[in-house]
Amino acid sequence: MSRRNLILFAGIILASLIVVIVVTAALTPDSTHPAFAAAIGFMDAAGRGDDAAASAYLSADMQAYVAANCPNGSASACVDQFTPPEWGNLIKAVFRRATPDGQNWNVDLIATYEFGTGFSGVCIYHRMEQDDSGAWQVAGWAGFIHCGDPASREMATNPDTPNRAP
Repeated sequence: MSRRNLILFAGIILASLIVVIVVTAALTPDSTHPAFAAAIGFMDAAGRGDDAAASAYLSADMQAYVAANCPNGSASACVDQFTPPEWGNLIKAVFRRATPDGQNWNVDLIATYEFGTGFSGVCIYHRMEQDDSGAWQVAGWAGFIHCGDPASREMATNPDTPNRAP
């Protein structure tokens, strides 16, 4: 192969790689989307026990659910009861992936807990919907389970996923 052909071949490979990277970046939702940021904001607030901040992220239906079904009508108490005490407190939830569902988003998070459980191990699902003002709100949740559990697969539609609300 001549040097000219080799350079041409390398240029084609490089251009192809750049196109793949640009297309992948354009089609992959990033964690800064407002719906994803709201899901993380809710988890961080609930994990800190800040019910006022956590409730602000809940849709009206979820606020009613929390009032009727969670200890003391507290979103953070609800989230806290889903995880075993030996995990400790929530340290941080991070964006994992999201799937659009019409105008809404099914958002998966991964959480890290105080006593060595998490980051790649605790899976959480939030159904995110926009209200009339354009704010993203948690309209449902499920999971809060170890990602190795088969019930953590397809949490948006899996009827076996625990802790589903509403």
